[in-house]
Amino acid sequence: MQYTKPLAKLIDQFQKLPGIGPKSAQRMAFHLLKMPLSEVEKFAGVMIESKQTINYCDVCYNLSSQNPCEICSSDKRDKSTICVVAEAKDLIAIEKTREFKGLYHVLQGLISPLEGIGPDDLRVKELLHRTTDENVKEIILAINPSVEGEATSLYLNKILKPFGVKVTRIAFGLPMGGDLEYVDELTILKAIEGRVEF
Repeated sequence: MQYTKPLAKLIDQFQKLPGIGPKSAQRMAFHLLKMPLSEVEKFAGVMIESKQTINYCDVCYNLSSQNPCEICSSDKRDKSTICVVAEAKDLIAIEKTREFKGLYHVLQGLISPLEGIGPDDLRVKELLHRTTDENVKEIILAINPSVEGEATSLYLNKILKPFGVKVTRIAFGLPMGGDLEYVDELTILKAIEGRVEF
């Protein structure tokens, strides 16, 4: 069956979202068409507002509507510890535990030679710059234990050691190949508590 052109375009746009296949895109499109116009306008407005107002923090590269972000500008955070994560969603997963009180650094990806992503494509230089601050005593690597995560962790450990800062990584209470985003808070908390030095 051929969809009417506007519906086909709508389904096509939904399919551009990660993890959304043809069937899910179709369900989302039909659901959207059942919504009252006022709700669709509100939904579209929130998407546009988010895109216009959310940017990267100039310090840690977390997503935020203010700069520096709420975490970097807080005087209640422990400025001697920086937790390095691959993506902002990993930061959020750790924050949900309400236990980590330090700062963060979001790499915005992982080293992946197969995808042509090297250290220069990540926020590694900015992390090194932050490490020169004499207040920084520990860098915690909270990176998924995947092939790319291991490569990134090993690289960061190698380049951070000369700075004389303690480099630790979260314990492997997380499954290999798993994503922090999908792990429960208790498992993340135990992994942080059981971190070990490289």
